[in-house]
Amino acid sequence: MFNRNRKLRKNQSIRDLVQETNISLNDLICPIFLIDGKNKTEEISSMSGIYRKSLDLQLIDIQEMVSLGIKSIILFPSISKSKKTKDAREALNPSGLIPKSIKSIKRKFPNIVVISDIALDPYNSDGHDGIYKDGIILNDETVKILTKQALLHAKSGVDFVSPSDMMDGRIFEIRNSLDKNGFEYTGIISYSAKFASSLYGPFRDALNSELKQGDKKTYQINPANSREALKEIIDDESEGADMVMIKPASLYLDIIHQAKNLTLLPIVAYQVSGEYSMIKTAGDEKFINLDGAILESLLSIKRAGADLIISYFTYYLAKNKLVSNS
Repeated sequence: MFNRNRKLRKNQSIRDLVQETNISLNDLICPIFLIDGKNKTEEISSMSGIYRKSLDLQLIDIQEMVSLGIKSIILFPSISKSKKTKDAREALNPSGLIPKSIKSIKRKFPNIVVISDIALDPYNSDGHDGIYKDGIILNDETVKILTKQALLHAKSGVDFVSPSDMMDGRIFEIRNSLDKNGFEYTGIISYSAKFASSLYGPFRDALNSELKQGDKKTYQINPANSREALKEIIDDESEGADMVMIKPASLYLDIIHQAKNLTLLPIVAYQVSGEYSMIKTAGDEKFINLDGAILESLLSIKRAGADLIISYFTYYLAKNKLVSNS
C-alpha cells in the first residue's frame, strides 16, 4: 500500500488549509531612500521601480503605506557629495536628513515602526562603513562615531537603530550609550551576519556610496564561512542586540536556518538590492512570472527561519494585495 499524498493538494481550498508557511505585511519591512530638498524624485537606474525621494514626497508615500497595512520601514539616506567627508561628520548632524526625517515621520505616523541604518558609508567620502586611514578601517574610532550616531537617532524618536557596519564591539557600546542616556527601550537590530556579497551593487548606486579604495572584506564576512557568521550572532546577542540580521537572504538560507536553531532572538533577513533587481528584471522581461517569483522567494526565506524580511517588494506586494495585512 502507498500513501496518496495528493489528497492534500486536490484543490486550492485544501492547499490553503494545509499551507505551512505564510507571508503577511506583519513580516515585511519596507526600505525608504531619502534625499535632501523638496518635491524631488530620482529613479534608481539599477533598481527598476525604486526611487530616492525628498522627505515631503516620502511622507505622502508613507501615508499610503500605512493605509495599505505596512507596519515597518527602514530609512537610508542618499547624501550629496558636498557633505561627504573622510570623518563622516554629517552622520552626527542633529539637523541632518535622517534625524529630521525620523522626527517628521514619527510625528505624523506615531504607530509605524521606524528603523534607522547605523553606518558611515552614506557620509564617508571613501565609501566605507568605517573611518578609512592608510588602507585600514579603524575599528574603535568608527565605533565611537557609530555610538553617537545611534544616540542621535534615538533622541530623534527612532524605534530601532540597526548597525550595518560590522565593526567589532559596536553593539555593546551602542547598548550602553542608549541605556545611560535614558533610551532603554530603543531597540537594536544588528546586522550580525553581513557577508561580503556581490549583490550590493544596486544599493550602493541608490546611496551614491561607491568605494573609492579597497574593499569591505576586512569587516564583512567571507561568503564561504558559516561558523564565523554564527559566532557574530552569538556575540551580538551577548552584547545586547534585540534582533539579529542575515544579509543577503536567498543565497544564505542555510545561515538563516542555523541561526534560527542558535538563538531565541527574532531573525531578520535582508533581501538585498541585487536579489530584487535579478527578480524584477527577469519578471519585466517575461522570463519568469514576477508575482510568483517574488512570493516564492519570500516564502523560501520565511521557511528557512526568518521572522522578518526587509524587502524592496514590500510596497508592490501591499499595493497589489498579494499578501494579507494581518
